[in-house]
Amino acid sequence: MSSPDPQVRAARNPSTHPAVRGPVVAVTGAATGVGALLTERLAASDEVRQVVALDERRGECADAQWHILDVRDPAIAEKLRGVDVVVHLALDLDLETDPAARTAYNVRGTQTVLTAAAAAGVHRVVLCTSAMVYGALPDNELPLSEDAELRATAEATGVGDLLEIERLARRAPRAHPGLNVTVVRPAVLVGGGTDTALTRYFESPRLLVVAGSRPAWQFCHVEDLCSALEYAVLEKVDGELAVGCDGWLEQEEVEELSGIRRMELPSAVALGAAARLHRIGLTPSPAGDLAYTMYPWVVSGSRLHDAGWRPRRTNEEVLAELLEEVSGRHTVAGRRLGRKDATAAGAAGATVALLGAAAVVRRARKARRRV
Repeated sequence: MSSPDPQVRAARNPSTHPAVRGPVVAVTGAATGVGALLTERLAASDEVRQVVALDERRGECADAQWHILDVRDPAIAEKLRGVDVVVHLALDLDLETDPAARTAYNVRGTQTVLTAAAAAGVHRVVLCTSAMVYGALPDNELPLSEDAELRATAEATGVGDLLEIERLARRAPRAHPGLNVTVVRPAVLVGGGTDTALTRYFESPRLLVVAGSRPAWQFCHVEDLCSALEYAVLEKVDGELAVGCDGWLEQEEVEELSGIRRMELPSAVALGAAARLHRIGLTPSPAGDLAYTMYPWVVSGSRLHDAGWRPRRTNEEVLAELLEEVSGRHTVAGRRLGRKDATAAGAAGATVALLGAAAVVRRARKARRRV
């Protein structure tokens, strides 16, 4: 048998790097998004001995040891030998992905990583879901504690997958004694090219407000998420963690800061139109996504705060960055429009938000009848 790669030997033998005695950390989904940012951050940390990066393609971090594979491949167990902590970030939450394929990837990938980590002797796995798992409900406390009941349903994009990942996280320590599982739940994630139904909300020419609702906006910048994940990696905090900016913004504050006026619709009209548009395939967002713009799901982040962690950005600062990032994009009811569609939408004035999409439905039906 050939001798191991020098990087592998270094990762498995802390004596080769006596100045760095921290953990060997594996990151899945390390080539893009939050995974890429975290990989760079951990590779530069004096408290981390070695970073093992896993993805379906090689990323840009030259200081990590790369393995190219699908996280659903059981061969990942061998790649995790000698690893102390795994941060699993290989999730597909793309609005355009087929829901069945997305669930198959997310759930099977998490199952495989947890099983492989236990088999490889890893002692801690850090999973990242979302504060959306608490659900957006009119009677939610402001803010929610980490111990609040997870009352979300599977009606919003990807939330069913996240709830199943939460269930896997709770079962894993019983199925694999000695395996510690930490779950990190960020608020509305912003930065690093994040594209969700909630970031697209701010691409609309009018901010849809459902009559009688009580929105409360809390953001989480990707760099603050990475610092929270690093806290979990270094065992400064564990358990179920919520992360976001301190406090929240009321809808009126969001409108004032953004300069985008609202369009208020009755609940039955908004939810009914959203459901119909999604059912016929004209929008990627199911009606369940609307709940997260209607009711609060703000989190306290008390466990991270008690451990000494603090966000570096405020809600106001993150919202400003989000608005800059989405500038020039045009979205109606979660569907991103091309330049020609956006021009027509702009001419529609105040009716454009959700009702504007109804015109798209009528045009599509007429086109099909002509064919």
